[in-house]
Amino acid sequence: MDNFVRLNFLGASGVVTGSKFFVETSEKNILIDCGMFQGLKELRELNWVNLPIDVGTIDVVLLTHGHLDHVGYLPRLLKQGFTGKIIGTAPTLSIAEIILIDSAKIHEEEAKKANKEKYSKHNPALPFYTKIEAEETIKQFQVEIPDKWIVLSEHISYRFQYNGHIIGATFIELDINGKRFVFSGDIGRQNDYLLDDPKKPEWADYLFIESTYGNKLHPNEDVEDILSTLIKETIHKKGNLIIPSFAVERLQTLMYLLWKLYKKNKIPNIPIFVDSPMGNNVLEVFKRFPKWHKLSDSDYNAMCNHINIIQSYKETWETIDNKRSKIVIAGSGMVTGGRVLTYLQQLIDEPSTTVLLVGFQAEGTRGRLLQEGAHEIRFFGKYYPVKAQIKTIESLSAHADQNDLLNWMSSIKNIPEKVFLIHGEPTALDAFRVKIKDTFNWSVTIPKLTDIEKLLL
Repeated sequence: MDNFVRLNFLGASGVVTGSKFFVETSEKNILIDCGMFQGLKELRELNWVNLPIDVGTIDVVLLTHGHLDHVGYLPRLLKQGFTGKIIGTAPTLSIAEIILIDSAKIHEEEAKKANKEKYSKHNPALPFYTKIEAEETIKQFQVEIPDKWIVLSEHISYRFQYNGHIIGATFIELDINGKRFVFSGDIGRQNDYLLDDPKKPEWADYLFIESTYGNKLHPNEDVEDILSTLIKETIHKKGNLIIPSFAVERLQTLMYLLWKLYKKNKIPNIPIFVDSPMGNNVLEVFKRFPKWHKLSDSDYNAMCNHINIIQSYKETWETIDNKRSKIVIAGSGMVTGGRVLTYLQQLIDEPSTTVLLVGFQAEGTRGRLLQEGAHEIRFFGKYYPVKAQIKTIESLSAHADQNDLLNWMSSIKNIPEKVFLIHGEPTALDAFRVKIKDTFNWSVTIPKLTDIEKLLL
């Protein structure tokens, strides 16, 4: 085997989203993750550009977890000639299937709406991929179990290790010719409400580590107290509390917290609606894979019975028209699409409405605009004044903060030859680079999009 590896940084390099890392060797070519870019328009436009590699030469795709910015580009990969297996843990592939089918439906609906109302500059507006293309992609899924080394070729093997963050998530260890490449994926937090603590790598010759919160510590907030105060204020104002939420993990965590608050008599029995077809499907994944989370069967059932699960778009409008004070949890978490847009379109101009943001809001998203105090917001080609109160809870993030990230790295016994900082905005990347240097004295690189690095092993 030739003693080299060529790394192609095709996403999540200098930016948070679009995770794609192409590892070329003389035996196998491996793509780690295959995500969509989200956020800024110039990033989203990159989704429509073919990858600058020969996609037909990729032998296998390994997935760290099922979020859109790690799996959402897969149907486009097939379109460009990929024919190999897409491998992940069972919950990861279940989540990826839900997300691909759901986002395909959204792509098709948005293209249809844009063509009907003529607000797109493209004529005709096309879906990024279709439901049929998503279904073809899912046929190439292959489940592997965690904690076991899987041989890919004579000198290459890989292993998935539990990583918290969302159900099924792992970091990936890739052994190539005796050298270990560790891809962190997204790292979860200590003491998560629903998930166990992430495992930690013990050896890394080349480390690829996420830096989403590389410059921040999560605030030490009393989440239960903040939620109960906001809910009581909502009832007092005879208004609505709208929580844009990621369908995977965040939505289930919110359901659990609200159920727990009611059980402890910290909030009255206010109606709670979950309006996320994808979130409903993710609840089923929790039911199917009990060993991947901390909820008991009885708690899971009680939590689900306490919440009103919306099944149809007709029910969405019935919920909006219902004048009672209520809590609505709806996708998407960064207000980029999904059912939450329908609620905000109708209710964001009412002072009695509170919008609670509960996760990372990427640059260029509506969520970030609301967080930064935008006086108006654009949906479906029209502007709506923002009269609602905008609140944020930062400590519900599923991402490790700077201390968690350093803790995750702390069990690595050797000094890595190189550390690549990925999945971060420039300020987070640079702050984390300095922190790693000060803490471990390791050599740190911040790759940019489309960078290529050749390593001699």
